Amino acid sequence: MPRFKGQKTSSVDDKGRIAIPSKIRSCMDVAAQNTFITTRGFEQCISAFPLDEWMVIEDQIAKLNPYDRKHRAFTRRFMRWAEEVKLDSKGRIGLQRPLIEYAGIKGNALIIGSQNRIEIWDPERFEEYLSAEESDYETLAAEVMAQ
Repeated sequence: MPRFKGQKTSSVDDKGRIAIPSKIRSCMDVAAQNTFITTRGFEQCISAFPLDEWMVIEDQIAKLNPYDRKHRAFTRRFMRWAEEVKLDSKGRIGLQRPLIEYAGIKGNALIIGSQNRIEIWDPERFEEYLSAEESDYETLAAEVMAQ
């Protein structure tokens, strides 16, 4: 399982391509086949999962109850945005225009390692998200890690 971490700012070109930092690419397992699945993330970012990690998620989704309205709604919302994208020879992936618009990315993007995925944020929106968080870093760490 990859353990993505760190952050880097990268530009998004006119074709919606973004360079994935070599530090992140080097964490990918061979089973990912240099492929990410991009989809809508939470808090208005783009999530990009290596293919091998995405298959684990698909297995989890396949176990949801298709007769349960909430399960169907989640599956539709999550899967409708999913797209397979391969790293090109320059280490870039293409992002769908609707995802770029959803995340509010206007030229530069902040790439954040988040364990089994990377998150792609508009830098200003990420700063707004951090400012809006109710608890400070220390309090959040104590609440989450004390479990």
